[in-house]
Amino acid sequence: MNLLLFLIILIVSIAVVKIGAIAFELTGLKGPQAVFQAISCFTGTGFTTKEAELVVSDPQRRRIASVLMVVGKAGLVTLLATFANSLTASDFSIPFLHGLVPQSVETLVKVAFVVIVVYALYKIITHARLSSHLNETLKRKIVNSEFIKPVSFKELLIATGGYGVSSINVFQDSPLADRTLHDANLEAHDIVTLALERSGKVTANPPAQTKITVGDRLICFGKLETIRNEMVGKQR
Repeated sequence: MNLLLFLIILIVSIAVVKIGAIAFELTGLKGPQAVFQAISCFTGTGFTTKEAELVVSDPQRRRIASVLMVVGKAGLVTLLATFANSLTASDFSIPFLHGLVPQSVETLVKVAFVVIVVYALYKIITHARLSSHLNETLKRKIVNSEFIKPVSFKELLIATGGYGVSSINVFQDSPLADRTLHDANLEAHDIVTLALERSGKVTANPPAQTKITVGDRLICFGKLETIRNEMVGKQR
C-alpha cells in the first residue's frame, strides 16, 4: 500500500510539473525554459537571478509559480515520507529474499525495484507521440479553464507609445484560425504580420492569401495592447 501510494504521488507530481511547464509556455516562455522553471518552482531549486526575473516580472507567471511552490512543498515531503515507509513496510516484502539475506540487501533490492518502476513511468510519460498528444490536450484544457491567458513567447517594446513585436499562438477557438491574412484584416487594427511560423518553419512577410491554421505562430508588429486585445483576448 505504501509503494502504491508513493507511485500515485509520484505520478501526480510529474503531472503537476507538466501542467506547470505548459502553463509557463503559454505565457511566452520557450519549451525547455518553461520546463526548467516548472521544475525549479516545484522543487524550490535551480533558480538563477536572470531566470527568476522571467517569472517575477510577469503576473501570470507569478501566479503559476506560486501554485507550483505550494503544491511542491507538500508533494515532496509526502513523496519522501512514502518512499521511506515503502522500504520498511511489511506489505512490500520480497518473498524469496525475506529472511534469507541481510535486511540491507533486501532494502537495496527494493530501492532498485522502485528505481526501475520510476524509470518505466518516465519513459512512458516522455514518449514522443504520447507527450505531444498530452501537451496539446493540456494546452486546450488550460486555455479553456481560463486559469491563464495565453500570450506571446516574446514581446519587445520598440519605442514609447507601447509599440513592439509580439508572437501569438493560434488555438482552435482563435478568431484567426482557418482565415487568410487578408480576411483577418489585421492592418485595420494597425497590426503588421512580420512572419508566420508553422511546424518549425518560418515564413517572413507571408502573402496576404496565406491561410492561418491551428498551431501556427504569428509574429507581429503593432501596439502591444491592441495585439493582446485583438489576437489574444478573443482566444478564450
